Amino acid sequence: MSTILISGANRGLGLEFARQYRQEGHRVIGTCRDPGKAGDLLALGAEVLPLDVADLAAVAGFGAVVGDQPIDLFINNAGVYGGRHSEQDLGAVDSRVWLETLVVNTIAPLKLTEAILPNLERAEAAKAVYLSSKMGSMAANSAGGAYIYRSSKAALNAVVRSLAADLADRAIVVAALHPGWVRTDMGGPDGDIDAGESIAGLRRVIAALATTDSGRFLAYDGGEVPW
Repeated sequence: MSTILISGANRGLGLEFARQYRQEGHRVIGTCRDPGKAGDLLALGAEVLPLDVADLAAVAGFGAVVGDQPIDLFINNAGVYGGRHSEQDLGAVDSRVWLETLVVNTIAPLKLTEAILPNLERAEAAKAVYLSSKMGSMAANSAGGAYIYRSSKAALNAVVRSLAADLADRAIVVAALHPGWVRTDMGGPDGDIDAGESIAGLRRVIAALATTDSGRFLAYDGGEVPW
């Protein structure tokens, strides 16, 4: 049984991660802003810890909340889109929303990793994975627009690559993951796949990660995503 920490675990992909890992008997610790609204997560038998990743002071202090327990797998799932699609078009970008999105999607993942780094180091062969998006790929961006979301995920990818280099001597495997276009509250009803298929695929990818894979950007089907 592994101990798995999932940020933003009370709905969407985070909740599906929790469901599938709990079905296999793993210990799941899920974070969310309001544990009072995490009934579905609690029903799975997961432990719920309060954390608003937009509050960087709370993120920095999260290590004290977790204590000294080993964490085998950290899944950075918490994230936001950053306003409506029309608010991310050229000429319509709100700088305040952009900054708020960068805090949640880019800065918080790094600071949360720093906070739980001692827990990852206490585990054997720990892994830390970060839900990114193909929309954060600069090489694959031929459509333009979505300035807020694209840039926040591209910046997250840069964080992941640096973490992979910095944590290589600690044997912690780091990867960025693309879940596909999933039918969720964020992805909308027109997505290509449902949450169950996406997470089942991502779990296979995570399980197969070896030290030589650290720093890769992989899709839920195991394919390489261009940076």
